[in-house]
Amino acid sequence: MAELRLGPLLRYADGTTATVWVETSRPCAAEVRCADGAHGTARTFQVAGHHYALVPVTGLTPGTSTPYEVILDGTRVWPPPDSPFPPSVIRSGLTEDPVRVVFGSCRWAAPPADGKDPVGPDALDALATRLAADPDGERPDVLLLLGDQVYADELSPATRRRLAERRGGLDEPPGAQVADYEEYTQLYDESWSDPAVRWLLSTVPSCMIFDDHDVIDDWNTSAAWLADMRATSWWRERILSGLMSYWVYQHLGNLTPSELAENPLYAAVRATPDATAALREFAARADADLASVRWSYRRDFGRVRLLMADSRAARVLDEEARAMLDPGEAAWLREQALADPGSCDHLLIGSSLPWLLPHLMHDTERWSAALCRGEKGPRWARLGERLRRAADLEHWAAFPESFADLAGLLAEAGSGPGAPATVSVLSGDVHHAYVAEPSWPDGRGPDARVLQLTCSPVHNSVPLSMRLGLRLGWGGAARFVGRRLAGHGRLPRPPVDWRRTGGPWFGNQLMTLTLHGRSARLRLEQARASGRGERGNPDGARLVTVEESVLTGP
Repeated sequence: MAELRLGPLLRYADGTTATVWVETSRPCAAEVRCADGAHGTARTFQVAGHHYALVPVTGLTPGTSTPYEVILDGTRVWPPPDSPFPPSVIRSGLTEDPVRVVFGSCRWAAPPADGKDPVGPDALDALATRLAADPDGERPDVLLLLGDQVYADELSPATRRRLAERRGGLDEPPGAQVADYEEYTQLYDESWSDPAVRWLLSTVPSCMIFDDHDVIDDWNTSAAWLADMRATSWWRERILSGLMSYWVYQHLGNLTPSELAENPLYAAVRATPDATAALREFAARADADLASVRWSYRRDFGRVRLLMADSRAARVLDEEARAMLDPGEAAWLREQALADPGSCDHLLIGSSLPWLLPHLMHDTERWSAALCRGEKGPRWARLGERLRRAADLEHWAAFPESFADLAGLLAEAGSGPGAPATVSVLSGDVHHAYVAEPSWPDGRGPDARVLQLTCSPVHNSVPLSMRLGLRLGWGGAARFVGRRLAGHGRLPRPPVDWRRTGGPWFGNQLMTLTLHGRSARLRLEQARASGRGERGNPDGARLVTVEESVLTGP
């Protein structure tokens, strides 16, 4: 009998259709059956001995919330009979409803040892607990997971033990890191099997994008870094497995039903008894040729437009032509941001990496980029590369032309008749949360309010030294040091200035944007342990509001 190995994950949802992702124990027919009669079926496909299905659900009624079941070969497998959580539902909203977007990044999924979480309470556990306690209360319309859902290079003790048993030790490269597709599946098992998170992902639609730890820290930092990785004995298997597993576990569910219907790889995967070779060939092309795949995508929620940008795999790394997005990706982002003027009230650009950083970080990154480009000679270039890798200097600021291009695009998208009320860059990665607001010289800014909204981690540790450094990085003394570095590198002034208008906040946290008409509200919540553990939430984690503000509108 087929069993539900992982999932269900509710991925896409609009007024009438949805997609639900599952991993099963064997080949089977997967069915999603809703209480109101809406349903969908799909046969599983196979990759490396694992079986998956993305079930399209049709016939939903707009403005309703309907419970659903998952059935494999005629046997109901979800919800579990002993579940402490309410039924999983598919909510199909109306276009005039408020849109609530919850986002964050960096979730290290180490299970608690001896009942104590090593990095504090999980913000997703806390969100699940709140929704389960009040199923009819306020709930997100979408959960944006902005990178580092799995850590391929930072394993929990439990995963290290499993990999050591599988390999007969961890002495051979890559050591205590995942080596192949099978080991990636164990990371997703660990991350998505948490009972509270599993239920949350079954009942709140989600959009996802990768960041570096989904493959390895510093992924695509520079051409020199990539050359060093490709010279190792283990890198090729890591990158192919990382891209294959990302396509199966994360990317596939990002696509709309119409995009799935037109996707040749998805058709090929479902048409063959074993899709491993086809998916591996796709991953090899994606690694070798940036233009062969687009990981970025667009989603619309009424009059809210989300553009999720790939700021990891789409990079151009040649020091003379460094770019955060390759030309095709940059053209796509521009086209989507400027499409159909007047058709959206709020434009959201999801980038795992922040566009606006603490000022000292920004100036250090562009100074390092200038050194690596050879502005001060070969010796300084070697120093710049060492510094870039040691301090993770590879955000938008480390790609100065891309930083300026994005500034120009945000201003253009936010200007003129029909401009949205807000244009926001949603990011994570940097293990703290803040709000930053740019200003353009001579008052030539856009009509929309432009914001950098950064929120991380969802579940990870933030050392005291990092907290102190990030706080100092926003200060006046840091700006002075940054200007000196910019002078040494003979760097021009950035095309925008910016100031921090909220934060920094430290802890396991989530941000919520509530968008209704032309109005926008922001809420930051942090996970706190109440000490009253419950089934599926042993720490009794709860969300506490730390900041709430009106961004625009009444």
